[in-house]
Amino acid sequence: MMHGTAAAGLPVRDAGGIRVLIVDDSVVARAVIGRMIDAMAGFRVVASVSDVRGALGYLSHDRVDVILLDLEMPGVHGLTALPDLLAAGQGAKVLVVSSAADDGAAAAVQALALGAADTLVKPGVGSFAGRFAVVLEDRIRRLFDATSEPEQPAKADAGIAGEFDIVAVGASTGGIHALSQMLRAIPADFQPPILVTQHLPASFMGYFAMQLAVLAGRPCEVAEDHMRIRPGRMYVAPGHAHVRCVRTSDWVAIRLSHEAVASGCTPSVDPMLESVASIYGARGLGVILSGMGRDGAGGAAQLVEAGGSLIVQDKASSVVWGMPGAIAERAAAVLPPGEIGQMIASGRRPA
Repeated sequence: MMHGTAAAGLPVRDAGGIRVLIVDDSVVARAVIGRMIDAMAGFRVVASVSDVRGALGYLSHDRVDVILLDLEMPGVHGLTALPDLLAAGQGAKVLVVSSAADDGAAAAVQALALGAADTLVKPGVGSFAGRFAVVLEDRIRRLFDATSEPEQPAKADAGIAGEFDIVAVGASTGGIHALSQMLRAIPADFQPPILVTQHLPASFMGYFAMQLAVLAGRPCEVAEDHMRIRPGRMYVAPGHAHVRCVRTSDWVAIRLSHEAVASGCTPSVDPMLESVASIYGARGLGVILSGMGRDGAGGAAQLVEAGGSLIVQDKASSVVWGMPGAIAERAAAVLPPGEIGQMIASGRRPA
């Protein structure tokens, strides 16, 4: 069992284990999921409620570490309630467990953008048997993986070293919410192109790109092979391939690749940052947002060695501080997402 306190989003790991609140209007779902949680070593259900009102009432006087949230409930919809539940939860991580969270579903991407840590499709009432319990336990445990929570080094923010021609952003668990906060702080007339590698299934990417375009106020496309990288635009790695930058005779273009990478992720942040280091050198800027594991650490190190700049999300605002924490010591700044956006905006090249 890991040790810690409830401060800064850390779990309340008391003698009873990690505390779980279930919010679902189905009596059967609450009962079945509750039994699954109670069978998991180190976890316990502290409350099970049928609606958002009940959840907010419980959170007004008790703390939990994780909230399992259905979306389609009578009264207040789960998506509508997410910001209030996150605020009331004071650091609790929200795992959406809903039939509306199917792969590629708009509701799943919206939930992640609003701050949910992860989403999981809830099977029909008669289909809870089988692998669902295994997958549910895996998703919850990954949110509290001790190996993905290194200590945040004490360091001053050094700022961005000069102007840059491209921004390359890597993220995973918790990254969509962080990315939305970062993009809101960057003005619509920001010209350097922005590349994004977010760990998501391929089926999510079309809707994800549409959401980012709205948030950023700029065109955003799912990257395709040989696509020209243009100023003022965003490009999202597809779910089935890595994104690399390659120089042609007249411009820089995207090359999709499928090579094996150390992290095992597809898409992976490392190839993107490695290619930015090679093509842009000192005029490349890398950003690592919330995510588990170490994907991006190798590419980020190469970018810094090439003279480029690196900013990572701080631990307090991250759902999981694995990816940013793995490279934080090499970063020019360690900041919450909104301040990362402000720093990026202040370093843009003059027109």
